[in-house]
Amino acid sequence: MAVRWGRPTGRGGRTSRADSGAHGTLALLKAAFALVWQASRGLLAARIGVALAGGVAPVAVAWLTKLLLDLLVDGGATTAVLTVVLALAGATLAGALLPAVGNFVDAELSRRTQLAGRARLYRAIGGFGGLGRFEDPDFQDRLQLAVSDGPATPAQVTANGLTIAQSAVTIVGFVVTLASMAPWMAVVVAVAAIPTVRAELTLSRARAAMMLQLGHANRRELFYADLISSVTAAKEVRIYGLSDLFAVRMTTELRKINRGMRGLDLRELRMQSALTGLGAVVAGGGLVWAALSARSGRLGVGDIVVFAAATAGVQNLLASIIGNVARTHQALLIFTHFQQVVRAPADLAPLEGLPLLPVPSLRDAIELRDVWFRYGPSLPWILQGVNLTIRAGRATALVGLNGAGKSTIVKLLCRLYDPTRGAVLWDGVDLRRFPVEELRERLGAVFQDFMAYDLSAAENIGLGDIARLDDRSAIEATAERAGCHVTVEKLPRGYDTLLTRFFSPEEVLDGEASSGVQLSGGQWQRLALARAFMRADRDLLILDEPSAGLDADAEHEVHTRLRALREGSTSVLISHRLSTVRDADTIAVLSDGVVTELGDHDTLLAAGGTYAGLFTLQASGYTSPDARTELHPSTGG
Repeated sequence: MAVRWGRPTGRGGRTSRADSGAHGTLALLKAAFALVWQASRGLLAARIGVALAGGVAPVAVAWLTKLLLDLLVDGGATTAVLTVVLALAGATLAGALLPAVGNFVDAELSRRTQLAGRARLYRAIGGFGGLGRFEDPDFQDRLQLAVSDGPATPAQVTANGLTIAQSAVTIVGFVVTLASMAPWMAVVVAVAAIPTVRAELTLSRARAAMMLQLGHANRRELFYADLISSVTAAKEVRIYGLSDLFAVRMTTELRKINRGMRGLDLRELRMQSALTGLGAVVAGGGLVWAALSARSGRLGVGDIVVFAAATAGVQNLLASIIGNVARTHQALLIFTHFQQVVRAPADLAPLEGLPLLPVPSLRDAIELRDVWFRYGPSLPWILQGVNLTIRAGRATALVGLNGAGKSTIVKLLCRLYDPTRGAVLWDGVDLRRFPVEELRERLGAVFQDFMAYDLSAAENIGLGDIARLDDRSAIEATAERAGCHVTVEKLPRGYDTLLTRFFSPEEVLDGEASSGVQLSGGQWQRLALARAFMRADRDLLILDEPSAGLDADAEHEVHTRLRALREGSTSVLISHRLSTVRDADTIAVLSDGVVTELGDHDTLLAAGGTYAGLFTLQASGYTSPDARTELHPSTGG
């Protein structure tokens, strides 16, 4: 079947938590600023200049206003008044324009940083050589946060940090002003900020923890929403009447998410109300003192204006700083997930203390030597000491019931996992001695759960060998070998036809929009075969149920082509139809995680064991009207 999205099916290793405390926070800040610096040094420098100028502007406006009022009250010279007015106008204009300039620079810096961040993130994800992390639900939650929000957080941290610096510059100017008039007032304002800082940091931690806590619910809600709206699932959803069931489950998860967020919002409302009241008391008390001082003559008119501006400014800017600190802290907690993904160690580690070797052409055999494997420490063993030799230039078939371990062996051969115990040897060398990318260059594979890419027909085939992605002659020749050339040529645009209904038409041909085409399951299967045939010259060809879903005629044709393709090459074949594996040089029968029978078709039939029983059962289905309807084992494992 074609797969268009993946879901976790097992559990891998756990990810470690980020370093806590000041050291961890400083390391995250350094990493965030480094990414922004890498994205655009010039823009970052410009943003720093805007922040400094923006911090000075409010203080300048307040002091110029004081000078102007004092000049007017004292009857100052016209020239002096005009000079101050022009300076005040300039400072006011700068104060009005700088936020807009800062917002523009922030937006552009965010775009560039997200681009750099996504490039780094996707390189890291692409560097996960195996499947373990993708099948770990905990890592999936972190990965979702890293992909959705992680690349944006460095720019957010930088913008918030510069806003904090800008506010700090303004506060320093205003605190100096307050201290010159009433030192005690500066102390009161600073002390009043302490509970606000603690409250905002507490809320920030709670928000980030809630996002991680609700990660599972978010993914489940999206999963059910996808099922309801997916083209792939549309037929079964409607035939079995599943829409209401999935809608109920989706809304249940959404309600769980809403309950968590509602509780957090109520907590924030209570804290903010208390903090707002505290700020109002401090500001009101300061204004009362200023009014009484002016009445007694200790302060002038200009001093009153500056004092009022300084008191209100410090209160507002402290609230702004605290809010930005909280948002920065929250962004850093999300950035932690980004860092954990991009800095995650290799999931397929080479053998310790041994250098990597170039991958030689396969000459003798691939050997599974006492291989044990399970998908997690708490999960059952799938393989329990498998010993199997796959001879070079020969065809080896794997046969067994559901869960016997056939597909797991294929995953180990592709090094999507490493054995828990034992080793897989390539001409006597452990696969872990080879660079995984080089090893896979030696392989070609067709899986039962093949991908149907929302790309053109040519690209769907050419992806099998991206070095020849633009080699149309090679793609067409491969399609001929897979038996899908005629089908593709008959498409509206031949090999350039987009095989999807997901994307909107982007091109117009002969005055009409060129919409995508959706293939049948059998047609997709042939394209997947063609994709594998692009690597027909490789050392090992893996065919995991290559004809699943095809009708009898198509299956016969496909296996005829596969026999020609496998001639003289090393191949591993899994098929539930034993008639298609009977010509294999070696047939390995797996049961309970071990190889229980080994030999060619005639030898195994003569032995009268499991293989003979299964083959006879399947053959009887074509000759006896009373044969059981389920004639073959399922293909899991």
